[in-house]
Amino acid sequence: MGMMQEFKEFAVKGNAIDLAVGVIIGAAFGKIVDSIVGDLIMPIVGKIFGGLDFSSYYIPLAGQAAGLALEEAKKAGAVFAYGNFITILVNFLILAFIIFMMVKQINRLKKEEEAAPAAPAEPTEEVQLLREIRDSLKR
Repeated sequence: MGMMQEFKEFAVKGNAIDLAVGVIIGAAFGKIVDSIVGDLIMPIVGKIFGGLDFSSYYIPLAGQAAGLALEEAKKAGAVFAYGNFITILVNFLILAFIIFMMVKQINRLKKEEEAAPAAPAEPTEEVQLLREIRDSLKR
């Protein structure tokens, strides 16, 4: 029973729940970035470099005929698929930049929060009573 109680305490701790939420949101955000890169950015990059599908650029290493689709070329032998690598690299750079900007913003907000003067805490009942005694003795 002790292990189940420990697991329950771990599972409902704020850090474990925050981590789970972060992983789920990160996976969904990764799909958004994949779509931005694959559907918006890389077609433009491909058009600039003279191709329609940049991710299908490769160098055949097993004597495949030029002009085959990437999947067909892979079936025929080894290929150096540099276009797919560049697509994934651009995806990573965009994701890393967005995460950097988010962390930078969070750190700025934390600094502002720390710099803001906190409201004085309400004195305890004992302190209020002692102040009343002091004030009545002064009179």
